[in-house]
Amino acid sequence: MSKVLLQTSDDSVDFDEDTLAGKYLTFSIGAESYGIEIRHVIEIIKLQPMTTVPEMPDYIQGVMNLRGQIFPVMDVRKRFKKESGNYNDRTCIVVIDVNGLSIGLIVDSVSEVLAISNEDIVSPPDLGNDRQRYIDSICRANGEVKLLVNAAKLIADEDLEYFQ
Repeated sequence: MSKVLLQTSDDSVDFDEDTLAGKYLTFSIGAESYGIEIRHVIEIIKLQPMTTVPEMPDYIQGVMNLRGQIFPVMDVRKRFKKESGNYNDRTCIVVIDVNGLSIGLIVDSVSEVLAISNEDIVSPPDLGNDRQRYIDSICRANGEVKLLVNAAKLIADEDLEYFQ
């Protein structure tokens, strides 16, 4: 059984892999609420300086060095083709691991970790296009609709060569 360490700027919590099933870290981009499986989350940090890298996709803000590990940082607003927003004191970076690749996600704010049962999760409607490719499913939690993100699909296959 593997363990995951979720670390925020204030404290850290140690989770057993078995306790992560059905748990999602929720965050906001503009007025929308999203969730990402907690098993992908390494830590949450405040916005940090980044180094820009030429010829990266526009949604990659740059790379950052965190305790000796260098990884790309993605602006989720730009990835979702949303209007750019100003960063503020609630803006943070959610560091995730997807198939052995660490990447930082800039989000407007982090809300909470929710346990979401399978009964509350539904497939997204088929809109006949590729716009919902990042969304695995939709759920109702705490009276809100949350879009559950597929972490692996945030990084386009053609962009993987940049990051490996």
